[in-house]
This record gives sequence, C-alpha cells and structure tokens, in this order.
Amino acid sequence: MERVDKLLSNTGRWSRKEVRSLVKAGRVRVGDVVIRDAADKVPEESVLLVDGEAVRVETKVYLMMHKPSGVISSTEDPREKTVLDLLPESYRKQDLFPVGRLDKDTEGLLLLTNDGPLAHHLLSPRHHVEKTYFAEVEGTLQREDVDAFQAGIRLRDGTLCQAAGLEILSRHTALVTLQEGKYHQVKRMLASLGKPVLYLKRISMGKLRLDESLAPGEFRPLTQEERVLLGL
Repeated sequence: MERVDKLLSNTGRWSRKEVRSLVKAGRVRVGDVVIRDAADKVPEESVLLVDGEAVRVETKVYLMMHKPSGVISSTEDPREKTVLDLLPESYRKQDLFPVGRLDKDTEGLLLLTNDGPLAHHLLSPRHHVEKTYFAEVEGTLQREDVDAFQAGIRLRDGTLCQAAGLEILSRHTALVTLQEGKYHQVKRMLASLGKPVLYLKRISMGKLRLDESLAPGEFRPLTQEERVLLGL
C-alpha cells in the first residue's frame, strides 16, 4: 500500500502540493472511486486516473549516471553543484539519492534511486559487493603493489583496508577492485604505496557496469537486463 500523493508525485508530472489540489477538486480516481484524501493509501499496482486518464505510476526509480568531475555525490548542498542538479525537475521530485559516494574529482558509475533496501544491500560490507575503478597514478606500478593490495594495506592513520584487487594495465594505469567503501579509499591506498592518483573513474558496482556511451553528466534509466543483474 502507498499514499496517493506519493504515487502521483513519483511520476514527476505533479508535486505533492499539486496532487493535493487535484484530489481536493475530485479529479483523481481509482476505478470508479473518487479519492477524497491525498494521504489515502492504495495498492501500488492500482491504476490511478486523473481527469479520466490512466496514469502509469512507479514507486521505485533506478538511474545510471556517468558522474562528471566537479560535482558532489549529495542530494543538496548550499555551495556545491550536486548530482541531483544534473537531473530534470521531473526526477528531482522523486526523492532520489546516490548509492554511495564518489569524490568530487572522481568520475564514473553512480546509481541514483529511491530504493533504500537496494542501496543498503549494495553498500553493506557483509554483502561483499565489489566496486571496480580505473586509476591513473603518478609513478610506476609494480608487482609489489599488487602483492600489497592482496595482503591488505594499513594506511598512514592506522586504518586497515581489507585485501583488494590491483590489476596493472600499464606502467601508470590499473584496475582497483574493492569490497569496502572507506573515505577516499582508492586514493589513500595507492598514496600509501607512493603512487598518488591523478585520475579515477568507477566502472562497475557489483554486476552493473557503466554504459560507456554515456558522456560525463549524462544518465538514463536502467534497462530490464540491468535491473535483473541487481536482483530487482
């Protein structure tokens, strides 16, 4: 069961205030029943009609974004541009939030949703969801760095990072795979080995991979196949 005002506002066509006005005017129905209170709850699969027109409602939204550099992974900020600022108003009305954070200067895959349980599953350490990043570093990557990642790295402040994957692609580039999400973790792990990060891009989260056809700042809804990959 879900509130009528939430179901209709989630379509992006109306704000909750506008939905309340529609309901007050008797313009919203479920079948032949006129809704009298916007807070009334109906089954999520109900067909709502506004002025006699059936409205497709979906309570959960899943967007893939290619987060650009210079934008923060937050829902709002008084000084900085956020990933939600990149969305049209119709999506900004739907209580979306980023699943996890990417640093301001980090690019790549970011999932935006209003599905709290899914976000918890993807971010919880006990579910061991892997995140993979492409990193370009200063200095030359060596086999010893791979071994250090496999053994787990203790950072300069004493923080212990679990074993992680480091696949060297060239002298200065590598793929880093983590199951954790500590603050600035990739950058701090590589910096501890004397290889400061020059460029960082997340390319996958679990089985979900970044659509490389998306330019930085672009987004799209997940395909049905991608939803299946996330267990939806």
